Amino acid sequence: MTRSLSLAAYMAFARRAGPAPPPPETPRPDGPLIWAHAIDPERADTLIDLSKRLVQHRASLHMILTGPGPAPQRLDPRGAVIWQEAPDDTGPAADVFLDHWRPDICLWTGGDLKPALLIHAAERDIPLYLVDADEARLDRTTWRWAPDLPRAVLGRFAEIHARSDSAARLLRRLGAPNASLRTTGPFLAEALTLPHDMSDREEMARILRGRPVWLAAMVQAAELYTVLDAHENLGRVAHRSLLILVPDDMAEADTFARHLSAAGWRHVRWSQGEMPGEATQVVLADAPGEMGLWYRLAPVAFMGSSLMPGYSGRDPNEPAAHGSAIIHGPHVARYRDRYARYARADAARRVEDAETLFEAVQALMPPDRSALMAQAAWNVASKGAAVTDRIVDMLLDRLDRQAAAR
Repeated sequence: MTRSLSLAAYMAFARRAGPAPPPPETPRPDGPLIWAHAIDPERADTLIDLSKRLVQHRASLHMILTGPGPAPQRLDPRGAVIWQEAPDDTGPAADVFLDHWRPDICLWTGGDLKPALLIHAAERDIPLYLVDADEARLDRTTWRWAPDLPRAVLGRFAEIHARSDSAARLLRRLGAPNASLRTTGPFLAEALTLPHDMSDREEMARILRGRPVWLAAMVQAAELYTVLDAHENLGRVAHRSLLILVPDDMAEADTFARHLSAAGWRHVRWSQGEMPGEATQVVLADAPGEMGLWYRLAPVAFMGSSLMPGYSGRDPNEPAAHGSAIIHGPHVARYRDRYARYARADAARRVEDAETLFEAVQALMPPDRSALMAQAAWNVASKGAAVTDRIVDMLLDRLDRQAAAR
């Protein structure tokens, strides 16, 4: 590789830039470990979803996820992803980070390259991959005084996946080798289908045939009155309508059931093995792990935890992956970028209160209308599938080769 004077100067400065930080308190997990770096919250969410795909193939795999902080709201402390705020781009910080985590692969997203971190990783023979390379995050003013520095850094990547043709052109100008550069499109969170019991689906579909059915998913206790008011209004115009009601916290199912009984709603509890009858108005879906069934049965899904501040919304990719039209409230900070993509495609509808929720459900009850919105949602949700598949295959292939070489 051609020697870069700018890189040598940068690395010399980075080695002297401050003392070494203390090592992380979280121990390195056993098994393969992928270091994934997100330059923004949206990419952090996408990488969390990627980890779930990878774990399906390698149950022992973990991901150390770095970024500018704070930790993503969606991070599950029991999951395979460990969060750490990105270390400083200095030699001492890079050594502490890499000595502790000993990652098998580095997956860098977007851009905003950190030369010291990346070069230290490359010198330890950690394979580097840059995906979703974004024109806006690649062009740095610091490159202007060191024009050979980006060439030296980009040359260390085994593969570079550009988000667009314009990003690929910029990468070539910056010195990315043609042999490692590909234009793949944006890396977006993939909508994964959830498991369900086929016999339950067939039986429920038979029972509910011909009835207007809608789903209120991940509902907070504070939203229950709004949802039921909307369902009451719907019942006046669609007398056989049925609501599938899923609490966000299953520990609150008894509270939901007591309110339904006190208010006179004819309901059944799924956790108790009860099946709806012709007169049933509400199915209290209070058993965990059943969302794949409910999304498949309901052509319209209201995503709860979104009507009031403090809950941040729930993932719209879930209903989109199962053919449900999406309705949501205004408070979806955790998934703001995803809801924005669906809104731009007319694939989701925002509501504010019981009246607008009723109006949205009523408008989507005709099968042709819900199907149109559901198809638009599916188009959005599946847009990044091919890119994700390619990244998964790339990482698993590298892990297989590393395992074979040991």
